[in-house]
Amino acid sequence: MFKSYIGEISALTVALLWAANAIAFEDAGKRVGSLAVNYIRLVIGLIFLCIFTFFTRGYIFPLDASTHAWIWLSASGVVGCVIGDLLLFEAFIIIGARLSMLIMSIVPPVTAIIAWLVLKETMSGIEIIGMLLTVTGISIVILERGDGKTKIKISHSVFGLLCAVGGSLGQAGGLILSKYGMGDYNVFAATQIRLISALIGFTFLFFIIRKWKNVLIGFKDKKAMVGITLGSFLGPFLGISLSLLALQHANAGIVSTLIAVSPLLIIPMAVIFLKEKVNYKEIIGAVVCVSGVIIFFI
Repeated sequence: MFKSYIGEISALTVALLWAANAIAFEDAGKRVGSLAVNYIRLVIGLIFLCIFTFFTRGYIFPLDASTHAWIWLSASGVVGCVIGDLLLFEAFIIIGARLSMLIMSIVPPVTAIIAWLVLKETMSGIEIIGMLLTVTGISIVILERGDGKTKIKISHSVFGLLCAVGGSLGQAGGLILSKYGMGDYNVFAATQIRLISALIGFTFLFFIIRKWKNVLIGFKDKKAMVGITLGSFLGPFLGISLSLLALQHANAGIVSTLIAVSPLLIIPMAVIFLKEKVNYKEIIGAVVCVSGVIIFFI
């Protein structure tokens, strides 16, 4: 029974890991900055993967991967892990992990739109309804009444919200590229390729913006390193690998939908570990948003 639902079970596990991962990285990001967190977590995540694949496959690096896998998984790493995660981690710092992850719930419909544009796939009426519900759920959280001059106003940083949306686009693009490039290749080795390309991308970025000092500060901050190490194990090592496993055994739409329940899972974590208060508007918005995502792929 469990074997036949390995894709769905993996996707739900990823949703839980993403929620815990966001909590771990939010505090670390506020201490040393999102750039340092992104770079350090990729290094640590790759170390975890190299050790794991050495003992399970006999390869420290994915030397047995095909050219096709290297090209498309590398592209996926740049789009998803560099561009997407860079924007998402900045959003964690500016508007918080809970709201950022809620906005990430648009990844499934965004993935479908990209598929429609690139693969010429059409959307049904029920899918359009699901998309409208998702957008409505997000709007409930980020919009509030204005000061009299305007009927509504944005209640959170516009730049932070744009970063979260950009992160969503990166995740959606990375998802499609991963599925196309991976095939039936080992998921942990495929994750290695993604992280290697992401590290190369971030290394070029750091040379351009000259932010190596931030990375050194991050390594020296013991409290931040605890959160980054935990997040690296939950995210780059387990989370990304299990998401690829889910893609191998289930439809991409189903995988996206199940992973999108993270906004609901992150609320109790934020209350317990970050001592944050949750209002009824955020809870209602999360429920409506995730409901829309689920309907989108029924």
